[in-house]
Amino acid sequence: MPDQLSPVAYDSAADPEHERHEQFMALALAQAQLAWDRGEVPVGAVVVKDGEVIATGFNQPISGHDPTAHAEIVALRAAAEKLGNYRLPGCELYVTLEPCIMCSGAMMHARLARVVYAATDPKTGACGSVVNPFGEPSLNHQTQVLGGVLAVQASSLLRAFFAERRALARKTGPA
Repeated sequence: MPDQLSPVAYDSAADPEHERHEQFMALALAQAQLAWDRGEVPVGAVVVKDGEVIATGFNQPISGHDPTAHAEIVALRAAAEKLGNYRLPGCELYVTLEPCIMCSGAMMHARLARVVYAATDPKTGACGSVVNPFGEPSLNHQTQVLGGVLAVQASSLLRAFFAERRALARKTGPA
């Protein structure tokens, strides 16, 4: 992950729901660790409805040979299956890295109430770092976005993963 990866300003003291957000983001971080354990970029996600986790997901594009198997998509698919509906009104998605444009589009189509993310992604972030479809008033569904929850922990996990990958590449040489 590039060095410019940085958390957005999140003032937990100003957020009356900060304990709740941090609790669910901690669960997303545990999912990210599962991705790392499988050799995937450590991104994790959880879908919450009425204060209860209804689905989880972690990155699986490498192992699944599926470019759409981002943590968010995996979690959205599981939530839709559980609820028996491709629409997820009233649901929130917590994810450890700012969603990309593909995932942001899926979140809007699912009609999520809110997306909460941890670390920003200055290369592909679609919650304001690069683009922001969530801020487009002409779209027919508006999803709330909150960034920076447990950003330091998520950024550290991503940096450690990529540092380990670079060290291994130096050790083993070119493929």
